[in-house]
Amino acid sequence: MAVDIQHKATGRRKSAMARVRLVPGSGAVTVNKRSLDDYFPNNVLKMVIKQPLLSTETAERFDIHVTVAGGGPSGQAGAIRHGIARALTEYNAELRKKLKKDGFLTRDPRMKERKKYGQRGARARFQFSKR
Repeated sequence: MAVDIQHKATGRRKSAMARVRLVPGSGAVTVNKRSLDDYFPNNVLKMVIKQPLLSTETAERFDIHVTVAGGGPSGQAGAIRHGIARALTEYNAELRKKLKKDGFLTRDPRMKERKKYGQRGARARFQFSKR
C-alpha cells in the first residue's frame, strides 16, 4: 500500500486562514475545489500566490490543494502564499533560507483594530457639538 507523500502547512494574513497541501504532481493549483484561475480572476493575486514556487523553482513539481476561509481576496492570496512557503520548508529545510530572505515566511501581523466603546469606530469619535 503506497502512501501519498504530502506536505501540509497553515498560512495566515489579516483574518484569512489557508490550509495548504503540497502533493507531488504537475503544478496544478486548486483553491476550495476550484481552479486558481476560477477562484482568483485577478492576475496580480495569482502572481502573489505563485511567488514562493517561482523563487524556489518548484512550480512544476507539486500540485497544490488549498482550503481558504475568511478575509477578502487579497488577504486570502497572502495567506495562501504564506502557507505554500511554510509547506515548502517542510518539504526541504534548505529552502528556508531563500524563502526567509524573500520575506515569504514572515506572518503579516496587521489586523483590523477593534471598535472601542463610546466611539463610532476603532478611532472615529461621535460628532462633537458645543451646544
